[in-house]
Amino acid sequence: WRCSTGCLVTSRSERRLGYAMRFWLLDTIRSYEPNVSLTAIKNVALSEEYLGDHFPEFPVLPGVFMLEAATQAGAWLLRLSENFAHSMISLKEARNVKYADFVQPGQTLEVTVTLLKKDDRFASLKMEGQTSGRIALTGRLELQRYNLADTNPERESIDKLLIEHFRRMETFMFSRRSATN
Repeated sequence: WRCSTGCLVTSRSERRLGYAMRFWLLDTIRSYEPNVSLTAIKNVALSEEYLGDHFPEFPVLPGVFMLEAATQAGAWLLRLSENFAHSMISLKEARNVKYADFVQPGQTLEVTVTLLKKDDRFASLKMEGQTSGRIALTGRLELQRYNLADTNPERESIDKLLIEHFRRMETFMFSRRSATN
């Protein structure tokens, strides 16, 4: 089944939710230390659809996708550290973001996020992305986490479906690590 944006929806939960994430940018989680840091990998392939437009003569991973990969890594650090306590983890703010190098097809972006502080709702993280040992991205992220039922108790079932989905993805993210190492 395909969602309205053309993405492939593979599970019954995703069909009930009516969507799936179109740009799942991380390929694997390389390392993880609860409440401290997480390192994830994004392999850039020439077949990725956005590279046709960015840029046709010199394809590179868009900076906004580097930022999204770091945001997804930060979300995984929080999910895993908090035993999937929140169905929603989103970017509230990105600060001091610097892009220092291009990531081209055939290269790997290694993203490391380090937890600086967190409270009940917000978490601040330092991010760094490297390719071939060179810094490609640095900055700070502030992520917010919550459940949909916090504001509408009728959405508790959606929270459960989302958390179930991410728990399944955890197995996939770590199983890919053993397949690639």
